[in-house]
Amino acid sequence: MPASSAEAVTFAAIRTSGLTRRFGSHTAVDSVDLVVPRGAVYGFLGPNGSGKTTTIRMLLGLVAPHAGEVEVLGGVIPRDAREVLAGVGVLVEGPAFHPYLSGAANLRRLDAFDATVDPRTRSQRVDEALHRVGLTAAAGKRYRRYSLGMKQRLGIAAALLRPRDLLVLDEPTNGLDPQGTREVRSLIRALAADGTTVFVSSHLLSEIEQVASHVGIMGAGRLVRQGSLDEVLGGAASLVRVTTPDATAAAAVLTRLGVKHLTDVPDGLSGQLAGVKPEELVAALVKEGVAVRGLSVERPTLEDLFVELTGESFDVSA
Repeated sequence: MPASSAEAVTFAAIRTSGLTRRFGSHTAVDSVDLVVPRGAVYGFLGPNGSGKTTTIRMLLGLVAPHAGEVEVLGGVIPRDAREVLAGVGVLVEGPAFHPYLSGAANLRRLDAFDATVDPRTRSQRVDEALHRVGLTAAAGKRYRRYSLGMKQRLGIAAALLRPRDLLVLDEPTNGLDPQGTREVRSLIRALAADGTTVFVSSHLLSEIEQVASHVGIMGAGRLVRQGSLDEVLGGAASLVRVTTPDATAAAAVLTRLGVKHLTDVPDGLSGQLAGVKPEELVAALVKEGVAVRGLSVERPTLEDLFVELTGESFDVSA
């Protein structure tokens, strides 16, 4: 995986520049510059209506942008779509299969619609796709008897009937129970370990935080932050909590040192660190005679960061 931002641009699986799409007077996607490194699990985040699905449709050549450029796997969309998209597997808006056919029969039926593949190797492709998503044992089971997690995995298997360098998943855990969510999460990790770039659009922050190596956060049509997960979270203010019986005196010291958004919590105060080290806070509090019973620093979550950047919140769990 690319080790620096410059390398990430050079070895991008997806790259957009100034990507813009309007619907009437409404700008659904506004000058978005995506960089998705090859081999990454890229979590594409944002609340409903933030422009995620429209962006995906432009990446796949299903919707034309009003401005900007799209590159996928080194090709320009839509000019090179026929060649490039052969290496892209897509699961958008959930899988649709025949309920009374088995998982394997459904995949054979889908494979038969692809005129570019050799029908003599169909069984091999189906078997390999089922094996890759862990459904070999359930290959002969009727689709209507599949669990929700198994149905999503079969949908991903359909996207993997041909070798794929990039997999685009739109809300892959939407509506799943906890077990199904864990199944899909494990599958995404396994695909990435095999070298497939996985682009996952979701509004479930806690899920993405567990599986993504990189994230991009959308808000009101704009990309408000992107980068590796560590880089993105490192740009957010950490939360500090001070346990003390002298809350008023502690607040004065913390404010002077630049701690923001102080709020009262049981037995003390909580606020956002801003360029000051925790040990400096302790030293200053003690110097001013404030009794410090405890001090803890919490790494911000994706939810914390999104609220900080946009003032909005959205679902954080299934």
